[in-house]
Parts: sequence; C-alpha cells; structure tokens
Amino acid sequence: MPALLLDGKATAATFEAEFSARVEKLKAHNNGLTPILATILVGADPASATYVKMKQSACRRVGMESIAVEMADTTTTAELLEKIAELNDNPNCHGILLQHPVPSQIDERACFDAIALKKDVDGVTCLGFGRMAMDEPAYGSATPQGIMRLLAAYNIELAGKHAVVVGRSPILGKPMAAMLLNANATVTICHSRTQNLAEHIKQADIVVGAVGKPEFIQADWIKDGAVVVDAGYHPGGVGDIELAPLVDRVAAYTPVPGGVGPMTINTLIQQSLLAAESAAQ
Repeated sequence: MPALLLDGKATAATFEAEFSARVEKLKAHNNGLTPILATILVGADPASATYVKMKQSACRRVGMESIAVEMADTTTTAELLEKIAELNDNPNCHGILLQHPVPSQIDERACFDAIALKKDVDGVTCLGFGRMAMDEPAYGSATPQGIMRLLAAYNIELAGKHAVVVGRSPILGKPMAAMLLNANATVTICHSRTQNLAEHIKQADIVVGAVGKPEFIQADWIKDGAVVVDAGYHPGGVGDIELAPLVDRVAAYTPVPGGVGPMTINTLIQQSLLAAESAAQ
C-alpha cells in the first residue's frame, strides 16, 4: 500500500487562506494595523537571498508587509546588534528574522539572542528555546514547529511512539527533539558521529532526518510502517534520507521538495501574525 504523502505545500496553502482572513480582521479592528516581519540579510549569499525573498513573498500573499534590511558582508557584530536593537524598538515591526548563516566575523549567537522574545518569530533565541523546552509559551524554531504542525494536520500519532532525530543543530535537531518529547514521544537524538546509527534508526516509529548530508540516512535502515520526515534539501532535489525505496513500505513521508520547506516558511508567517495579534491586544 502506498505511503501517505505529507504534503507541506498543500497544507501551507490551506493555512495561508486562514491567515489572510486573520490579517484582514486584525487590520479592520486596529485602524489598518498590518502585521510586519523584518528580514535581515547580511552579505550576498545567493541561497540566503532566495530564502529571504520567499519569506517576503509569503508575507505579501496573506496581506502582511515586510521590512527588508540588507547589510554588507563586511558588517560587524556591533553594527548588526545596533540594527536589531532598532527593530526591537520599532512598534510597527512585529517579528524579526535574521537569515542564517551570517558572515564569519559576526557573532551569530549574540545577534540571535539580541532579538526580543516577543519578536523572536523564527524561534532562534536561547530564551525562546528554553521556554519552548520547558513547555512554556514561546515561538518555536520555525522548521521543527512546521514539522509538528504538518504531522498534526495529518493526524500522525506521536504519544508513546519512538522518535529518532538525526541531527543536533540548535535551530533544528535540538528543538525538534524537545517538541517531540513535549508531545509525549520517546526521543533518541543521533548525529553524524553516533555509533551503530543504523541500529538506532531501525527501532524508530518516527524518523526525522536533520543531519544536513544528502541521502545520509539509508532506506534499508528504516523499518516498514515508520513515519519519515526529511528536513534536508540539497542540489538535485534530494534530502537527508534515501526516500525513493520507501514510498511503498512506510506509513507516511514528507517529499523533497514540497514537504518540510513550505511549512517552515508558513510557520514563520503564522508566528509573525501571532506576534502582531498579541501586540494589538
């Protein structure tokens, strides 16, 4: 029986229709107040520039606006911190996205953590991560939060399931594990240096590939009936998991592209809208 395809593109489109209605309602009740997301792009990395444009386009599709901040690749940590402070103080800016990665001379963690918690709609601050991990109100890191929303949209059961997350980055693997744990899954975190990695993955009811290496996770490591979430994207349209042999024997999977990616952007928009709604109250 073919696996259930977890269609992130279609799911995001459904949510966008809801977001558009909420934006119009917010504007009607708050003197035309429009939710605004500030995007900060430092340097001229083509992939980062593309991602930022996609996020700005998603804002426009639901009636939101964006502030596009572009800074030179020679920008210092102090200059970036000054810009973040300016956006923190701007009441017309409801969310701040600092596009990762920044040039090497910048202390990225310091700049992430300078973003005000109420505007941390990409879920990148240590404070936001800590609150999320403790199951307190916070905006979750956009990609894992998007995965959780996609699984919920398809009624994928998490409680009591054994989830294996392959990857430990601070904006994907670690928050993904915490979110699954908060949803009552039993969670194992693996990574590129885990010994006997295949044996860990073979035990998984839910596999999340977040290691950042093309098709690093082999299809024969994954048991029949598992739920497969591939958070990777690499040239040639492949993810972190060897997906092709799995489509007839797993329970469900996210395609690459069209699975996790659209839900990441959709979650950023959702959390920006939530921040604007909170500011208006």
